[in-house]
Amino acid sequence: MLSDVEAKELLSFLTLNTRPDVKGQATEYILGLSGNRDGCRYLQSKPDFLKALVTLTTDPSIAIVKDCYHSLINLSADETMHQPLVKDVDFLPTLFKNLLDPEFMFADRICTILTNLSRHVKTCKEVFKVMQEQEIGLTQIVEIFCTEGYNKQASLHYLGPLLSNLTQLPETRHFILDRERCVVQRLLPYMQYEASTIRRGGVIGTLRNCCFDHAHHEWLLSDPVDILPFLLLPLAGPEELSDEENEGKDDITQHHGNKFLISL
Repeated sequence: MLSDVEAKELLSFLTLNTRPDVKGQATEYILGLSGNRDGCRYLQSKPDFLKALVTLTTDPSIAIVKDCYHSLINLSADETMHQPLVKDVDFLPTLFKNLLDPEFMFADRICTILTNLSRHVKTCKEVFKVMQEQEIGLTQIVEIFCTEGYNKQASLHYLGPLLSNLTQLPETRHFILDRERCVVQRLLPYMQYEASTIRRGGVIGTLRNCCFDHAHHEWLLSDPVDILPFLLLPLAGPEELSDEENEGKDDITQHHGNKFLISL
């Protein structure tokens, strides 16, 4: 790894005022470090480098910003880096501010970072806390997620896994299961979303976690939600059933193309 003198020199290049070519080489070097465990451990011991990366996400050079976000994705994938990252008072607020910008071209990378950081309960609570402090409600996150084309430069599919991670927290489950908000009803169609397994898997994980709250089971099965067909449809086989086989089957089975191979 770098000596103290070399580290100090490298850090001096990671500023907004540094010449673009020099700064670009410096961010490329950091990106290389972030791609392996030893490099992550080294950067963990150098919080000034983390702050510099966050600052450079506002650089006018797209290439430099891209390298910085890729480095932050790599670092956030390492659980030991979670606390050093969330301790930076500007890091999470900056991420959420840019996530809400419908013209921000690196929003997908932000979603990935937030998903990584929210995997474990401790930092998930930190992420949720910053959301509240920044007055970024779950309502906004769900609205963005359900508005395809919200950001023309980003798919925002990783908001699905982010929601799934956030449902580790009772506050998030309470919000999603609020019967007046109709959040569950908005999410259900994405269980069959063919364009992205990431989005589909995130919604399935979200609803799975919500199903652990037993008090809501009757409501989830009732007509206002009708979750059962969405759960059963993935179990359907491709075969069409004959009229004789359909006779006596549940209405739900018949409604969905007579493809279920299980007896209700």
